[in-house]
Amino acid sequence: MKAVTVFGAGDLRVVEVEDPQAGSGQVRVAMEWGGICGSDLGYWKHGATGTAILREPLVLGHEVAGRIDQIGDGVEGLEIGQAVTFNPATLVGDHVMPAHLEGRDNLWPEVRYFGSAAFLPHEQGGFSTYRVVRAEQIRPLPDSVSTRHGAVAEPLGVAIHAVGRAGNVAGKRVLVNGAGPIGALVVAAAKHAGAGEVWAADLSAPALAVAAGMGADRVVDRSAGEELPQDVDVAFDASGAPRALGDVFLAVVRGGRFVQVGNLPAGEAPVALGQLVTREIEYVGSYRFVDEVTDAVQAMADGLDVEPLITHTFGIDEAQRAFETAGDRTTGSSKVLIELG
Repeated sequence: MKAVTVFGAGDLRVVEVEDPQAGSGQVRVAMEWGGICGSDLGYWKHGATGTAILREPLVLGHEVAGRIDQIGDGVEGLEIGQAVTFNPATLVGDHVMPAHLEGRDNLWPEVRYFGSAAFLPHEQGGFSTYRVVRAEQIRPLPDSVSTRHGAVAEPLGVAIHAVGRAGNVAGKRVLVNGAGPIGALVVAAAKHAGAGEVWAADLSAPALAVAAGMGADRVVDRSAGEELPQDVDVAFDASGAPRALGDVFLAVVRGGRFVQVGNLPAGEAPVALGQLVTREIEYVGSYRFVDEVTDAVQAMADGLDVEPLITHTFGIDEAQRAFETAGDRTTGSSKVLIELG
């Protein structure tokens, strides 16, 4: 089978590897679509993402969907040809979660994740012709949700989890700073959760156009000097740019909430935090998701449309072009999909 594999910084290849077979308790999925994420770009550009450093060849991809084509012994309730997406996480290690973290498995100390170099051997991803998974990782797609859209379920789950960290947003004024793929999905998730008015801010006009397509009521082009709204009830930062945070804190109503969903630098970075104290803002983090991939599938079935997010598609043999497009904001790209089948 074909597999989109990174061998080192700047070294991405589509290689032939042996077809995997489903074992007991497993299913094999014939992959159809995969979305390129920022972590995929990090491995390709730098040979690392965050603290995870590439030490062996890695098949990339955790935003994926396809159809079951092989079912192992002991698996019930799934069918050949069924359209599915995945929860790409596997909890490992003999840990006991403290009571205050009950039900928050996204904070488990050790997690293997599709397309991740955090462990050795690495956890291979899903940008390949086939992927074998544990049956419990499967999330079936209803007839109304295509595998093309099912590949967006994982990042939409990240956005839904972030909106959940904000509490009840129904009827509230919301600001999303950073209109990349996650920011645009936070816009959609907030609207789906009943937010009254959602603003999106970014330095890129094409990104703001995508955010508008995903439901933003108002957009703010920071490159044109446009100012953020004032006294929003909830703000989300999806940019991960520390220097941008001070103005966003200032936009939040006194006593409001600020959710950090964009990954911040691992080291020290200058941030203007004064408004966090004087406005008594609740500043909370948001990390991946628990099982909001399931909620994402349901949201799409209920009518949340992710198509405006998808700006480019490429065949698997064009993976290099796909990564170049996704990694270059001047292309106007948001979510770039690879057709894997």
